[in-house]
Amino acid sequence: MRIVITEFISLDGVVQAPGGPQEDTDGGFAHGGWTHPFFDPEVVGGAFAEALAKAEALLFGRRTWQTMAAAWPERAGDQFADRMNAIQKYVVSGTLGDAELTWENTTRIAGDRAVAGIRELHGRDGGDLLVMGSPTLARTLLGEDLVDELRLIVMPVLLGGGKTIFPRDGVLRTMELVSTVTSGTGVTVCTYRPVRG
Repeated sequence: MRIVITEFISLDGVVQAPGGPQEDTDGGFAHGGWTHPFFDPEVVGGAFAEALAKAEALLFGRRTWQTMAAAWPERAGDQFADRMNAIQKYVVSGTLGDAELTWENTTRIAGDRAVAGIRELHGRDGGDLLVMGSPTLARTLLGEDLVDELRLIVMPVLLGGGKTIFPRDGVLRTMELVSTVTSGTGVTVCTYRPVRG
């Protein structure tokens, strides 16, 4: 399975709390919901719809999974929501118990064997394994060279600090830009693939 990361990201590399004010206030982050002024249904919405259409399963960190699990089941009846609810989901967590996995089609990958479990999924035949949000997980996947495609939805805003997906390990990783699309709101959707070998 190809591992594909799709992220809202600011010009200064921040991915924290794109959806709402209370989504993630860690570190005193006060700009939650920063993507809303730039959202474009055709380009930005289309990037997520396309990624979800190609996905065979979703992969989340615990916090993002909990946020999504609280929001999507009640939105049933919309084509995107129905797909989100029906698709296979994996959540990496060392704290969630099986009884808490109330969002349909969710399987837990134990936190202490996250990389091994994800490598196993990555080695299977199948479609895309899509990561949305989940900055800690995304950073780990990039650091472990497990990402096959990185789609950054770059918003024209500087946030001055916050969570990022990029490893800070001093390793050079070369990426190939395979496509760009720009919206009328100034958002650029950039798709990259790692240059390996």
